[in-house]
Amino acid sequence: MLGVRYAIPVGLVDVAKGAAAVALLGAWARGPAWLPVALGVAAVLGHMYSPYVRFRGGKGVATAGGMFLALAPLAVLIALPVWGVTLWLSGFVSLSSIVAVLTFPVWVRLTAPGAPFAFWASGALALMIVFAHRSNIKRLLAGTENRFRTRKAVAS
Repeated sequence: MLGVRYAIPVGLVDVAKGAAAVALLGAWARGPAWLPVALGVAAVLGHMYSPYVRFRGGKGVATAGGMFLALAPLAVLIALPVWGVTLWLSGFVSLSSIVAVLTFPVWVRLTAPGAPFAFWASGALALMIVFAHRSNIKRLLAGTENRFRTRKAVAS
């Protein structure tokens, strides 16, 4: 683990990948309504199953976040505090990501009711992202998952 110093720029690049696929390429293509969603899904899948790393990439959370930042920004603004509160309460980034993506389709439906393709993509990606976290889920259940804490431990 390289720590927060590297996690923030890498996360921002991952978010940019998803957002650029939708906002830049989707607008440039001027295709049917489902095309920007398909481009975003392609960016997420390319991140999760990259041929450059033997089809083992990241978990897809940040890239999907960027995709939906362009498609359903209000839903992302609701999901971020869900992620943050879960992290604050549990200390687990993986659990926070899982809770945020599982609730995300609800936020898309509520904030973008006229975007059925975004809703269905949010549901499908939520399931894929939870599947990608299966090793984290096993560690959470076994009590061996690493915690993320920003506060220093109090010396006893």
